[in-house]
Formats: sequence, C-alpha cells, structure tokens
Amino acid sequence: MEKAMRQGNTIPVLIVLLALIVLWYLAAIGLNAPWQLGIYERGGVTDWSWTQFVGDTWSQERPVLPSPHQVLIEFWNTTAAMAPTSKRSLVYHGWVTLSATLLGFVLGTALGVLLAVLIVHNSATDRSLMPWIIASQTIPILAIAPMIVIISYNVLTGDNVLANWFGLEADSARLVSKALISTYLSFFPVVVGMVKGFRSPEQLQLDLMHTYNASSSQTFWKLRFPIALPYLFTSMKVAVAASLVGAIVGELPTGAVAGLGARLLGGSYYGQTVQIWSALFAAAILAGVLVIAVGVAERLVTARMGGQPA
Repeated sequence: MEKAMRQGNTIPVLIVLLALIVLWYLAAIGLNAPWQLGIYERGGVTDWSWTQFVGDTWSQERPVLPSPHQVLIEFWNTTAAMAPTSKRSLVYHGWVTLSATLLGFVLGTALGVLLAVLIVHNSATDRSLMPWIIASQTIPILAIAPMIVIISYNVLTGDNVLANWFGLEADSARLVSKALISTYLSFFPVVVGMVKGFRSPEQLQLDLMHTYNASSSQTFWKLRFPIALPYLFTSMKVAVAASLVGAIVGELPTGAVAGLGARLLGGSYYGQTVQIWSALFAAAILAGVLVIAVGVAERLVTARMGGQPA
C-alpha cells in the first residue's frame, strides 16, 4: 500500500473500487426489482415511494443479487461475531479449505519441480511426458473431481494395502482426497515455470561450469536452481491460487459438510445468496493472503541469497 501511494496509484484504485460498488448497488436494484414489485402486489401495497423501493431491493432476505452492505454484514457476523469453532463460522470453513489447499499446494509444487528436473535432464522424458502434462489441463476439472475424490477416499479407507499402509481415518482421507484435486491444478504452472527456469542459463554460463569440471549435480544446484528461483516463486503464486480453487471444487460435487465449497453448496441449496457471496469473498481474501505469503517468502529468500527484493 505504501509503495502504491508513493507511485500515485492509490487514488485511481479507490476510484475504480468506488465505481464498482456503485455499479453493484445499481445492479442489485435492477435484479431484485421484479421480486420486490411482486411483494408489493401480493401485499396490496400501492403507495410505495422510490426511496422505499430502492431500500427494499437492498434489504431482501433472499435477493437475486445481494447488496454490498448485506454481504459485509453477513461476512462480519460469520467471522468476527462468531466463535471460530462454530460450524456456521467462515473461519471454521476457511480452515478446512485451507488445510486441503496447503497440502495440495505442497504436493503439487514438489511434483512440479520433480517433473521439471526430469524433463530438463532427459530428452526422452521431455518428448514423452510434456505433451501429456499439457493435455492433462484440457480435461474439465468438474468432470473428474467427483471420480478422483470418491475413488481416492474409498481407496484410503477401504480394505486394501494402501489403506492398511497409511492407516488414515475418515477425516484425514477426506482431506487427502480433496488435496489431490489441488495437486492436479497446482502442479502444472510449477512444471512450466521451472522448465523455463532450469533452461534459462545461457550457454556461456554452462560452458563456464563445464570448464570448472562441475558435475551435473553441481551445475544444477549452483547454477540452474538459483537462476530458476524467480520462476519458481512466480509459478507458486499461480499454483497456490489454483490449489485453493481445487480444494473448493473438491468440496462441491461430493456433498461436503465443511469448507468454503460446502458453504457455497449449502447456500445454493437453500437460496441463501448472501451466504454464497460472503463465502466467495472469504475465498478471495484467502487467495490474496496466500499469494501475499508466497511473495513474502520470495523476498526473504531473495534477501537471504544476496539479491535485491522486487
């Protein structure tokens, strides 16, 4: 924020934000007007004023589009004004989603880096694996999410070798099954970014390492990996947001009772649009916090390695 103020970007951002809020209020009037007119007609109200009409469209119990202040009040009531352990609290649901997000993000990042190393150091792997990695992202996640979640849950809790090996309880198995969706979405940007990063050293630098008689592992750790770090953190910012989307998607088609996805699902079942919008804002805030956290880690690692923070 301070940097934005120094660059003179604060006022334009605030103007755009104010314009979006005004448009939101106007859209709420237009979308909620038919239902409100129907309420007046059924109640025999004929002497309503435009001021009353606008206020009523902004305060409906189940509006088509809730007004900003309705979402803000619902968000406050389900976070600060409620115990975090309550199953109606967005903090509780956010933690459930965050757990699957972080697990999937860690697995996806590790898998992405590993695949990138294999692709860069083995031409056969590059030709055989990279096309399949790209093709995997063309499959609609909503189509395969129920299958992945249900199959992985049954495998981890059923009577088989994997279940006996891991020994996961139902809640843990459910967490892992959702995390697999996050892994599926988050590994791809890491693979692409790290392949580009590992291949970014110039031939002159590689020749210099060869002149020093450096082994392949020494070249990797002392040249390729440090140069690829900016690509890694950039990819991780995309991956952590994708991981959050994957965790929410993993909750939607399986009838989950906890998590932001379950909150969205419950709101859609009962027509609680204010609940849906507050959960969406919670997800957006959580995504922003995660991206900022990756950015902070990037600055710390860059400073630790003697680079200039961005």
